[in-house]
Amino acid sequence: MQTNPTEVPTANGLPLLGSMLDLRRDPLGTYERARKEHGDLVRIVAGLPGLRTKIYFVFSADGAQQVLASQSANFRKDDAFSLEMRETFGNGLLSSLDDDHLRQRRLLSPLFTKKKVADYADAICDEVDALCGQWEADGGAGADLNEDMSRLTVRMITRILFGADAEEAAEVVRRCMPALSTYTLRRGLMPVKLPRSVPTPANRRARAAQAELHALCDRLIEQRRRSGGTVGEQGADDLLTLLINARSDEDTPLNDRELRDQVLVFLLAGSDTTATSLTFALYLLARHREVQDATRAEVLSVLGGRRPAPADLDALPGLERVLKEAMRLYPAAPVLIRRAVRATVVEGRPIPAGAYVYVSPWVTHRHPSYWPQPERFDPERFRPERESGRSRYAWFPLGGGPRSCIGNHFAMLQMKLTVAVLLQRYRFTGVAEEVPLETGVTIRAARSVDCRLAPADQSSVGALPTSR
Repeated sequence: MQTNPTEVPTANGLPLLGSMLDLRRDPLGTYERARKEHGDLVRIVAGLPGLRTKIYFVFSADGAQQVLASQSANFRKDDAFSLEMRETFGNGLLSSLDDDHLRQRRLLSPLFTKKKVADYADAICDEVDALCGQWEADGGAGADLNEDMSRLTVRMITRILFGADAEEAAEVVRRCMPALSTYTLRRGLMPVKLPRSVPTPANRRARAAQAELHALCDRLIEQRRRSGGTVGEQGADDLLTLLINARSDEDTPLNDRELRDQVLVFLLAGSDTTATSLTFALYLLARHREVQDATRAEVLSVLGGRRPAPADLDALPGLERVLKEAMRLYPAAPVLIRRAVRATVVEGRPIPAGAYVYVSPWVTHRHPSYWPQPERFDPERFRPERESGRSRYAWFPLGGGPRSCIGNHFAMLQMKLTVAVLLQRYRFTGVAEEVPLETGVTIRAARSVDCRLAPADQSSVGALPTSR
């Protein structure tokens, strides 16, 4: 380890390839080892000589705050991975830059306030009810949390986006989105790659999946335009119609290409990230029965057997702590990537202009300076008295600063309602002690997460009527 305090320590890796193989085979482990061996700001070298990439990893909460918030003007989201994301998923809120990004946020932010997303509560609970019905039809004894939460969140986001057209859209999303996510990640990590126009098998598959998603979005946008903003049983309440009608005093409305790009972003973020969080929240509850029982008791004390409504959720602080702790241990986005647009200083050390900078929720969420016994599942960490003394960026699963997740209220609503309804009905047990992970655009379980189901205490749980 280098000792000059003005220099950034370097993890050189192998003489020929640097850390390229480690980053491909075990990215999360590589990040953690780098922090343990070199500290909170580390330069990792990867690739062949002459083609090497130097990546600056920031692991401290203060460093994350500098990159994402207080010095965000020094860092742009135009790194190689973000450019691949833009090629695959368009120039929506996730990938747009500068004035274009600010315009999109101004147009879309009113659609994602806490009050506005509460309108989707019944649609969310309807889909959870449908999942429970499917479990019962299958015998009600077991579930694959990984597969079932993925299907559930796809159904939720397609229903909220497309209303009566959700069923068809869900099939297309399930068929196309995972392949595109994996393809995009692999290209983003390649130091040298063939153009997308070269007809390799991977490029052809990705083009076909992208074309299918584009055709779906374009057709539904055209239908909404022709109808004047009222389509299907959801009518003007579906999110696509609200996107079409989004206005601000200083901005032009979204055109059809921009609408499609936003829809693709919401399909990706609204399904992949929430599915990961729900899968691991239920997995952790299944492994920790005392926490599951306490959380269920809180849910039943507030709700009894009725369907939860948004107004109930503030009365469920224990449930919120469980979800926050699950998102600490399994942040859906393990790294957030930026490029330094000018020479700057982070944590007292120089970052050169043009450098790639990776901020890692995965590592910061396990940093012993902020989290005693960091691998332990302990929702009590998120009691207000313990949170008040912790750095703001010790926990940032939804990003931070001017590019923080616009859908954070929606994501928390989805997760709270889903887990509340499931705990009313089921006990979750019998999961494996460890679940291997795979890293795509988000992290997810690399295989099934099988779980045993048993009825919850039925004395206070019956049919769940609508809150309308």
